[in-house]
Amino acid sequence: MIKMKEPRKPLEIFPMDWVTGLPPGCDRGYNSCPFIFSRFSNTPVFLPCHKDDTAILTALLIWNGVVSWTGICTNIVSDRDPNFNSKLRKNFNKLFETELSFSTAYHPQTDNLAERMIQTLEDMVRRFCAYGLK
Repeated sequence: MIKMKEPRKPLEIFPMDWVTGLPPGCDRGYNSCPFIFSRFSNTPVFLPCHKDDTAILTALLIWNGVVSWTGICTNIVSDRDPNFNSKLRKNFNKLFETELSFSTAYHPQTDNLAERMIQTLEDMVRRFCAYGLK
């Protein structure tokens, strides 16, 4: 089990995962979202995107949706998602001196609250979309 460092400010250290396979939403057809969780304030951040978005688009999404209003994070914890391990992500992390930590996919012991939040989001979106189809 990975013991995560304790953050000193919101979104300084955050677990990040992708929620994929969601029913397409709105006229833009978003079907995924990076999920970012502030361990400091217990605040979730969901950023709508497309499952096939490139690493460049995802980095811009994170920059505009998180970094621009909280500042540079010092540590990102993620499972070994192929997009996240791309050269762009490693360069993004190196450029801003962000540490990249890995966790095991679907391993709630690493950050149980974040994993439960993802499960809740998936359940809510599926129920909402199923309700709208009836």
